[in-house]
Amino acid sequence: MKLSELAASLGATLQGGDGETEITGIAGIEQAGAGQITFVANQRYAGLARTTKASAILVEPGFPEVSAATLRLKDPYLAFAKAIELFYQAPIYAASIHPTAVIAATATIGARAHIGAYVVVEDGVVIGEDAVLHPHVVVYPHVIIGDRFTAHAHAIIREHCRVGDDVILQNGVVIGADGFGFARKPKEAGEPGWYKIVQSGPTVIESDVEVQANACVDRASIGETRVMRGAKIDNLVQVGHGSTVGENSLLCAQVGLAGSTVIGKNVVLAGQVGVAGHCTVGDGAIATAQSGIPNDVAAGKVVSGYPAVDNRQWLRSVAMFNRLPELMRGLRGKS
Repeated sequence: MKLSELAASLGATLQGGDGETEITGIAGIEQAGAGQITFVANQRYAGLARTTKASAILVEPGFPEVSAATLRLKDPYLAFAKAIELFYQAPIYAASIHPTAVIAATATIGARAHIGAYVVVEDGVVIGEDAVLHPHVVVYPHVIIGDRFTAHAHAIIREHCRVGDDVILQNGVVIGADGFGFARKPKEAGEPGWYKIVQSGPTVIESDVEVQANACVDRASIGETRVMRGAKIDNLVQVGHGSTVGENSLLCAQVGLAGSTVIGKNVVLAGQVGVAGHCTVGDGAIATAQSGIPNDVAAGKVVSGYPAVDNRQWLRSVAMFNRLPELMRGLRGKS
């Protein structure tokens, strides 16, 4: 693809360079070479734009001139994501059902489905059109799934769960496993231990949700667990029973939500954030990596640390903590 054609496709303004330059691929700014395009969306990497060997760089409109050609537009990172699609062709799976798949007679599967080896679809399941189920996917009884569903190998959806349109489950995802619910048995009954609480409520995954590898969204004891439209859940995330994840929220790797947590819309929980049960995180809030949230977080707040506090307060506290040895030496000198 010629550089001028790429700029037009992305809605970018080409500055510098030759529009006839042939672009053959896309790469990170440090790895890119001749014939490739890269991007700068974080100012930490702006200096690399002067030394990159890429033929062109996606940048914001006000980015300084560099020797490489620049494609200028408001959101270079989003443009980079779209550019990848121009150069990478994902596998296309033909409509077919592998002979080793086991599909119940009472299941309904929409047109143009691709059902891989050793897939199991149990009684009463309804799956919409254009589904792709990769090998070893298991769909338990009475699950309802919308159109254009993709489940990668070893994903599992438990009984009575509901899934919307355009949902992607990556490898090893478990939707609707039992929530962690146990009641202590009375000692006087002579049976010390725990009584398992039946987890009767389904997990509901709304449309345009992606759940990435080995994440778990548990079913509820009563009511439901719900992940709302457009939310994205990263690898190894745990969504506890009876929780709600709001629209377009982002749960990064190893986030853990205890039971009955409510996450608002457009929330970002960075890696390894933990939220205690029955807490509410308001719309648009952000928790930085490894924050522990034991109480409600107001809408729009940025919090850090444990217990999570306002991010600016946390940064001041960390700076003071690093100075404690120096302050202690000063105090000893005065005593």
